[in-house]
Amino acid sequence: MHDQNVRANQGRGLRIVVVVGASLAGLRAAETLRQDGYEGRIVLVGAEERLPYDRPPLSKQLLAGKVDVDQVSLCPADRLAGLDLDLELGRRATALVLDSREVVIDGGDRRLAFDGLVIATGASPRHLPGVPPLEGIHLLRTLDDCLAIRAGLERIVAGGGRVVVVGAGFIGSEVAATCHTAGAAVTVLEALATPLSKALGEQMGSACAALHYDNGVDLRLGTGVSGFHGQHRVEGVLLADGTTVEADLVVVGVGVAPNTGWLESSGLKLDNGVVCDATGHAAPGVVAAGDVARWHNPLFETDMRVEHWTNAAEGGIAAARALLAGAEKAQPYAPVPYFWSDQYKTKIQFVGHVHHSDEVRVVDGSVEDRRFLALYEHAGRVVGALGFTSPKLVLQCRRLIADRISIDEALAQLS
Repeated sequence: MHDQNVRANQGRGLRIVVVVGASLAGLRAAETLRQDGYEGRIVLVGAEERLPYDRPPLSKQLLAGKVDVDQVSLCPADRLAGLDLDLELGRRATALVLDSREVVIDGGDRRLAFDGLVIATGASPRHLPGVPPLEGIHLLRTLDDCLAIRAGLERIVAGGGRVVVVGAGFIGSEVAATCHTAGAAVTVLEALATPLSKALGEQMGSACAALHYDNGVDLRLGTGVSGFHGQHRVEGVLLADGTTVEADLVVVGVGVAPNTGWLESSGLKLDNGVVCDATGHAAPGVVAAGDVARWHNPLFETDMRVEHWTNAAEGGIAAARALLAGAEKAQPYAPVPYFWSDQYKTKIQFVGHVHHSDEVRVVDGSVEDRRFLALYEHAGRVVGALGFTSPKLVLQCRRLIADRISIDEALAQLS
């Protein structure tokens, strides 16, 4: 309570805080402002008309029909009401004017004044060039996207057909696993020779590819997409080698880009996200959190932008506290990034940050058994850990990485 009072006192110059982005990072920021004693006005702006909801189920439980729409809410209505927020849902921020401290929404129709600003606009899926307007070709970002894909999947499971997923990253792989488990025939097309090699390295990317092969999914690596064909609905995907894969439903998952277009004239530094200092400040009284934020993480001595759930939650909390404290007194945001992915019957978990020069060694279990722990080493220090169905060891490694311990010390403590 003492810390909360201190932060509230530090934030007394804030009368109006605008939070742009009504998903996880933005909601956690608003919750934290209230929990830490801020009593001023909070305006929560969201491009979607829906109340804040959780996104991980969109490629898993909700897509599979195992949970209902109302079960993915991030905040029950009574708790949301208790936060006393001014909700501006279905409103899109289109510009930021720092000189007058205003957020422009709906193309200039309205301006929201602020003393403090939290930027939490997340990221949007990248588009393949030249995609025709055929029914059955989808991106997955919103709840409505998920429901449209689920309807198509239900038709395929009931009457036959094939799902084609373009991209074998985490989202694409989860969609493929969900569709296969539901009973659909699935082909995954990946342009890289090894999926997830940029995120996990070649060796561990191959281990992720093996999960698809184990389950009978048609994974094609080093395969480019040149187009689609069909009359009104998609009927096939044209590959760069001239062949065609039949498709009744296509989900494109080729990465995301941070939503910074509305900030291009703001004067903020933009470079693969909103560039922030170690505390999350992009400018005085302006902080960023979640997928859109690129900040200097002193634990790893590098700039990073992290697109996963845990960073959105933790980053939203940290951004709110940094805003209350002010740029000069705010504490650095130095987390050990953590993410997970559920695919088939395997839980994949990763903690840390991968450097291109890292060495990777399996220290528990075996890749062949699809149950193992692998450590990533950089300059003699443990900087990452990947686990397949090894949750206790992975979470233990998160603490070890935070403690900056050497690889030898980590091996001794894990043995």
